[in-house]
Amino acid sequence: MSHSASIADFRAALTAPGARTPVLMSLLARMPIAMVGLALLLYVQRRTGSFTVAGFVSAGTLIGVAIGAVAQGRIMDRNGPTRPLLTTTALFLATVAGEIVAIETAQPAPVLVGLGWLIGLAQPMIGSASRALWTHLVPAGPIRHAAFAYEAISLEVFFILGPALAGVLVAAPWSGTALVASAACMSTGAVGFSLTGVVRAVRPAPAGGGTLLGALGTPGMRTVALAALGFGVTVGFVEVAVPAAATKAGHAPLGGVMLAAWSLTSVIFGIWYAAHPWPRPVSLRLPFLLGVFALLVAPMAIPSSLVGLALLSLVAGMWITPQSTTHSTSIELVAPAGAATEAFGWVVTAVTIGLAAGQSTSGYLVEHVGVWSSFVASSVAGSVIAVTVFARRRTLAEQRSPQGELVTVG
Repeated sequence: MSHSASIADFRAALTAPGARTPVLMSLLARMPIAMVGLALLLYVQRRTGSFTVAGFVSAGTLIGVAIGAVAQGRIMDRNGPTRPLLTTTALFLATVAGEIVAIETAQPAPVLVGLGWLIGLAQPMIGSASRALWTHLVPAGPIRHAAFAYEAISLEVFFILGPALAGVLVAAPWSGTALVASAACMSTGAVGFSLTGVVRAVRPAPAGGGTLLGALGTPGMRTVALAALGFGVTVGFVEVAVPAAATKAGHAPLGGVMLAAWSLTSVIFGIWYAAHPWPRPVSLRLPFLLGVFALLVAPMAIPSSLVGLALLSLVAGMWITPQSTTHSTSIELVAPAGAATEAFGWVVTAVTIGLAAGQSTSGYLVEHVGVWSSFVASSVAGSVIAVTVFARRRTLAEQRSPQGELVTVG
């Protein structure tokens, strides 16, 4: 099943009755999604002088997100999104304030890491809620697939803007400016989204018998999560290595801008890919996209100049959005009925666990081996996981969609 989407399908999704306000509020809330962790990483690095400590604090935040994504998703599926989002937004603001106080008063690394974990845990999961909302706004088929592609493409735009803004704002007179700005933006959007009429009208899904794993209980869902993990690992290494390369070259503020270049071609290619997905079977598309992406990261270890590194980022970055789109559309095929928000939460969890592993390991490699080693490790890790996903491709061969239809994807 190809899940292709035309421009008309995108237009139909974004102009669906009731979609405008939640779409706009979701945009505001998700804009700093790639900014919070990076802003915290750069803030801690400036104040402590250590990429290792900064990497572990950022990794702690991502682990919190990994846990919070599934927990919040399950709660929203069973109680509706409004109250959980309002509650987590309040907790998120409180923990960000606590982290800032801890950093400014030079608290030890374990305290900074612990508070970073709480920030991630409480971060409002607007991405999961926004994606799940489309199942209430538009019918199944090309229009819904266009909506999911829009979610992936818009998210990638934020992965361009977020690091760039973080890189610029962290150079402000106070290096915590980027963290405060990202938290304020995310919280404002989250509150606005949760209070819109269409979101408040979402009724809880019927509670299933399920296991502790919930949506992750199906083999196909585990395969999708594994692919998402590989994606996160590969990106995580690079997100530390690129700012480190810029810092070592004496141009630290360019680190965020270069991460924008890392994703620049992704948006353009992602729009084209949504209309021309390939390979056609999702069971082959998941390992193919991850494998190509991982292999194209390896050459980033070669350049001796930031210009060369940025150019290679443009090539590797083409394959980011196609993976995000495929993760999202795959959920339609493998997730249990009534678990749409939690299922996407598991994908977020897998990506963030990968990011945490990649970032923490990358911080160590950058300081003790060299920036080049982080790019090589990224490529190797992503390639190994791609091979594993390929070996599990048959778990995606025949699944039931959340609508109960039997779908052959392999």
